[in-house]
Amino acid sequence: MEAGAFTPAGGGRSVLERSPLARLPDRALKWILTGLSFAILVLLVYFFGKLTSESTTVFDQQGIFSYVFSNDWNPSAQHFGAFPLVFGSIITSVIALVIGVPIAVAVAIFIVELCPRRLRTPMTVLVELLAAVPSVVYGLWGVFFLIPKLRPAMQWAADTFSFLPWVGGHVAGPSYFIAGLILAIMILPIVSAISREVVATVPADHKEAALALGATRWEMIRTAILPYSRAGIAGASMLGLGRALGETIAVVLVIGNAPTIGHQIFDQGYSLAAVIANEFGEAASIPVYSSALFAAGLLLFVVTLIINALARQVVNLGDPERRAARARRKARRTVAGGAPEGGAA
Repeated sequence: MEAGAFTPAGGGRSVLERSPLARLPDRALKWILTGLSFAILVLLVYFFGKLTSESTTVFDQQGIFSYVFSNDWNPSAQHFGAFPLVFGSIITSVIALVIGVPIAVAVAIFIVELCPRRLRTPMTVLVELLAAVPSVVYGLWGVFFLIPKLRPAMQWAADTFSFLPWVGGHVAGPSYFIAGLILAIMILPIVSAISREVVATVPADHKEAALALGATRWEMIRTAILPYSRAGIAGASMLGLGRALGETIAVVLVIGNAPTIGHQIFDQGYSLAAVIANEFGEAASIPVYSSALFAAGLLLFVVTLIINALARQVVNLGDPERRAARARRKARRTVAGGAPEGGAA
């Protein structure tokens, strides 16, 4: 068919060309999505500015360094040292990652690679249902079931492994360990879901090549699936860490609410999110106290942003395509560096 058949004789618009009115939804969608993207950035900047302005009172009274790194959280004396809270937030989140991430990755690999086909959907639904349980239910379960049932085992572990650093002594019940265990259960659905999607994207020829070379199923998982999925699993772990850092109600119920740095993993402690939820009501009428809690929120906000930035870097470093691109650039630099000597030879 000739091209002229689509062009009107009067030099008007081609029949294949869309009218400006027909293109209007595309332009509208573009501007709406662009506006929403900028709105998220504006919202983050607003949160940061609001928290910073509300925290100036306590920062002016005792200084930022003293607030962040001192160990004395004493509202009655109007002295606020947030380091025990930061320590509690970090240590419970680390415990959650150490316990939860291996289980979540193992569940993801089992569902994708080992689970019978007819059981994959029920298994996936059961794991994802953990995310539907309210955090207060996890906290109450920890108070009335986990702590009484695990306290003898924790005391045995404290006595048996007292030669290890940060282990030993009397076990009170609520502790860093119980809070970390609850958080591990709470982050398991999100880490498992993302890891499952990443594992499912591993090319079939990678797995078939490993099996064709005589690898067992476990060796195929270790050599073909895990290296390819490393970046996605790391990103899922960082998202789980952000979830654990921000958890409030469950941690309030099981960590013990002691604003001190514990001497062992089974001691009571506190966290940034827990202290805000627990003490904001009584601090509303005391400007310095209220400012200290806003500063705790600011610290939590900054720590979360840093973790997200680190997660992005980890994902970028572990991306197979990026690793291959870096290898190609390195090879080109090596060849370019050796070219003069090879030419002279």
